[in-house]
Amino acid sequence: MLPTITQEKIDLPAGTILKFPGTVADYEQLLKQLGDRSIPRIRFRDNHIFLMSPLLEHAKEIDVISDLIKALLRYQEKDWQSFHPITLKYGKRPGLETDACFYIDNYKAILGKRKLDMSIDPPPDLAIEIDVTSFTNIENYITLKIPEVWIYKINELNIYLFRDNSYIESNTSLIFPDFSVREIITQYVDRAWQVGSSVALREFNQTLD
Repeated sequence: MLPTITQEKIDLPAGTILKFPGTVADYEQLLKQLGDRSIPRIRFRDNHIFLMSPLLEHAKEIDVISDLIKALLRYQEKDWQSFHPITLKYGKRPGLETDACFYIDNYKAILGKRKLDMSIDPPPDLAIEIDVTSFTNIENYITLKIPEVWIYKINELNIYLFRDNSYIESNTSLIFPDFSVREIITQYVDRAWQVGSSVALREFNQTLD
């Protein structure tokens, strides 16, 4: 199957990444054309537009990780609002589309909102990226000032914390300081491939009881 890009239709085979020169106006027009569609993913970097169609692996792993995060938040008796995927924008600057994000401390501030603007609204407390066919540059998150970003790639979770206008890598999570989330995430993502997502999540919930 070949990629199809017209004014009426954008279809990309799974795993496809297209990169072509473009302006912010081109990027905004594509965002408008895609509307609420989660596929293809779209990003604007260095005067280029990227269109990406995730693989099954990408979809499964973000689903499992999101479920594990929700289980941990329930255990801590914390409320949240989660979105995946979502394009986060700071005013008129090009947006950044995260695989998933969680509002926890500030979840009440965005209740009922249909659109988010990072120049007005608080940033999410946590953003998650799954790198299968693409590479996430943590520096791209600096303008959004998200306190904690997770990047999962090849059975490894990297945690980045926002400090002094930059991101530093950390072995621990601010949101889940009492849990070894790097080990938990990798263990149960692998387990989900072996026994299925629901079984892996059930097993994890049993460890919290």
